[in-house]
Amino acid sequence: MRLQQELETERRTGTELVLIGEALAASLRAGLEPVSTRMWRDLIRGAGVDLAPIVEGVRQEDFAVLERTLLGLAQEYWLAGESGDKARQRECRQLVIAAKDHAKLAARNPKVEQGKRGQKEEMVLWMMTWLENPSIFEMWVGLRKPRLTGARESPLG
Repeated sequence: MRLQQELETERRTGTELVLIGEALAASLRAGLEPVSTRMWRDLIRGAGVDLAPIVEGVRQEDFAVLERTLLGLAQEYWLAGESGDKARQRECRQLVIAAKDHAKLAARNPKVEQGKRGQKEEMVLWMMTWLENPSIFEMWVGLRKPRLTGARESPLG
């Protein structure tokens, strides 16, 4: 509820809220404590406002969204490396690791429909590639996607 109120206040005061950055996200989250990270991300993602890559995390609704969020985090990772911010790089990696682990669980879950499990397996591969070398992920995914869209039973849908 506080999140909606904060966003409505921004709109009423004429401030165009283009992106929820880390500072605003932290302020909003502090008012909701205790709240799990997963619930927090669901709440903030549902606000209908663009989110900074670190705030948004890795999304897995589909491959286009996965690609967009991984590329955003790759950019954050690169910027952190340029400035020598190892803690920021670890934060980016941790977001991808957590998402990869979640996708692995779904890929192994017999209650999940077979086609969805195949998608999650492919998503794990994308995240593993990102983790091995975030700077080549964009090139790699550009090479990978055409191969998958031509596959008989493409996980891309």
